[in-house]
Amino acid sequence: MPLEVRPLPAPEHLAFVAERSGSFLQCPSWAGVKAEWGSLGLGWYDGERLVGTGLVLLRQLPRVKRYLAYLPEGPVIDWAAHDAADVTAPLLDHLRAHRVFSVKMGPQVVVRRWTADTVKDAIAGGTVQRLRDVPPDATDDAGLGLAERLRGLGWQQEEAEGAGFGDVQPRYVFQVPLLDREPADLLRGFNQLWRRNIKKADKSGVVVTRGGYEDLPSFHEVYVETAGRDRFTPRGLSYFQRMWRAMTEEDPDRIRLYLARHEDQLLAATTWVRVGRHVWYSYGASTTQGRELRPSNAVQWRMMLDAQEAGADVYDLRGISDTLDPQDHLFGLIQFKVGTGGEAVEYLGEWDYPLSPVLHRAVRAYLARR
Repeated sequence: MPLEVRPLPAPEHLAFVAERSGSFLQCPSWAGVKAEWGSLGLGWYDGERLVGTGLVLLRQLPRVKRYLAYLPEGPVIDWAAHDAADVTAPLLDHLRAHRVFSVKMGPQVVVRRWTADTVKDAIAGGTVQRLRDVPPDATDDAGLGLAERLRGLGWQQEEAEGAGFGDVQPRYVFQVPLLDREPADLLRGFNQLWRRNIKKADKSGVVVTRGGYEDLPSFHEVYVETAGRDRFTPRGLSYFQRMWRAMTEEDPDRIRLYLARHEDQLLAATTWVRVGRHVWYSYGASTTQGRELRPSNAVQWRMMLDAQEAGADVYDLRGISDTLDPQDHLFGLIQFKVGTGGEAVEYLGEWDYPLSPVLHRAVRAYLARR
């Protein structure tokens, strides 16, 4: 029997995502964070059995009632248990009725993994410029097969350009496995520099505490400084306040704020997000002053320990560039995260399906010019 897609109440949607430790971007609360978008909560049904969920964000074209549909890191479904056509065809049919002209989705299917040692050896060798060109330690043939199946069904994917940030959400991430590991095991997995920096922060009197909604302005001040230093456009304070309200209303422990201080001076601040057994490092910020005290290492260590205590199987440091070139300004992302001894992970990436090819091409051309 083919799968059917139909509207899904938020409580059932949330329970399904949480039980499978799906992406926080697929929780119903994310629609509240992205308040400038419309949204749909959808369920995939095999008869009366719920087998998948999707949070669909809808962005209307100016002056035209046509919509771009986006499923960030979704849908949440076991792709190995269903043919891709059975998953995507009812989704496209459902979205056509909502006047959608183009669909973008990002299945959370892993295709390749590289250990920290493999990445470090590639960097030390100095002959490979991109992670994608390093032989992986593990390859998921089912994931690669899904990519070919999606292409055969008319879904399109652009090659990641520049440093590997071709998608809206990161295709490459860095994760630290937590399952069946004691804190001492985690610490031993770090490289010598990380262990030394954690010890230095502790001896220097860096104190990491959890903050709350009232501390978001302090976090944001440091975050804006970080944006200027690292050359990205910062989000406004209201975005983080809206995120906090939407997420904590859904689950009081969905999001946390961590603050690293030295003698009452805020040196680093981060946000921590949990769904089921998966914890993500979401946003991070640090001041230039006091960096020698290594507050960023201290706050990451505290978040990993708290993730373990919360029952997480994986601590996800989120996006990395795939550049291995020390001269690239994004190289620091992978250099910092590889020191945790985890693994670099490549997901299937994001895919587009133009329901209206003319509108799809026109919007892409407009965005390219911007």
